[in-house]
Amino acid sequence: MIEKSMRQFMAENPRLKYIFFGGKGGVGKTVMAGAAAIWAAQQGRKTLLASTNPVHSLSGLLDQDVFGKPTPVAGVPNLEAYEIDTKETIERSKQEIREKIEWFLKYADVKTKADEFVESATMNPAFEESAMFENMIDLMFRDEYEVYVFDTAPTANARRLLGMSSVYSMWVNKMVQSREEAMSLKQLLSYSRKKEEKDPLMEYLLNLRERMTRAKTLLTDEALTAFFFITLPEALPIAVITRFINWFHEFGIPIGGVVVNMLIDKNSVRDDAPDFVKNRVKMQEEYMDEIEKQFDGMVRAIIPLFETEVRGVEMLQRVVRLMFA
Repeated sequence: MIEKSMRQFMAENPRLKYIFFGGKGGVGKTVMAGAAAIWAAQQGRKTLLASTNPVHSLSGLLDQDVFGKPTPVAGVPNLEAYEIDTKETIERSKQEIREKIEWFLKYADVKTKADEFVESATMNPAFEESAMFENMIDLMFRDEYEVYVFDTAPTANARRLLGMSSVYSMWVNKMVQSREEAMSLKQLLSYSRKKEEKDPLMEYLLNLRERMTRAKTLLTDEALTAFFFITLPEALPIAVITRFINWFHEFGIPIGGVVVNMLIDKNSVRDDAPDFVKNRVKMQEEYMDEIEKQFDGMVRAIIPLFETEVRGVEMLQRVVRLMFA
């Protein structure tokens, strides 16, 4: 089933820098991201393992507090982990929006207070993803690490998060066009032929467009970026990533492959095992056939169901050995 392993894929893509793990909730995204980050750090590359999932689980996985700031991971040289503080990110974004709106209103000589505009902007359901996207690309733009491994939110959220660069770009281009038309009309109707020396709104929009163009360039560069989907040998996780693989292709986000998690080792199942276990093994075998057909050539690793939960660096090292066998 595995035509090209995770290790082979990494060897063929030595410049890979931004690695994302996603999939349906509960399939083991955090564990796989943690294992990949440890492996990258073991190659001597300074690595950041970051969570863009509002429901964080990195601290629990690593058995240490990594919330709110990049923190060295105990027992793993070259590796830091970071659960992004969503609340802090949102509050900071609200403050930035408030400052921008107040600036725009003052520039336009409008006396209305900014509060109602801020409330309207931050009530948008996509505001949290926007704030998290800004935080994520800030990390990427600072360029302080050789490898970034992102544990993303469940796939629907990851889709919106990574699609922000394209959505933002389209919106900004429309805004720039509207602003140019408005300024042109203003100059045409003005008694004074003196041009405005500075247009802070246009300046902001052009800066934002440059930022989004840079983000999109990084996220769609197959030499630098790869998104890995995690699935279980079950119907729903397979259906979810099948749908989203097509979407990621449309947005030009490079797909690194698929990792199958929690496969029961049928050789360890004895004849006197409970029917429940035998039925699960039979069900998984059928879905493994579907995975082989559906994701032909894309499966990079198959991880077994462990006898205990994966928690702590020692257990993660077991996953690393299997994932990069």
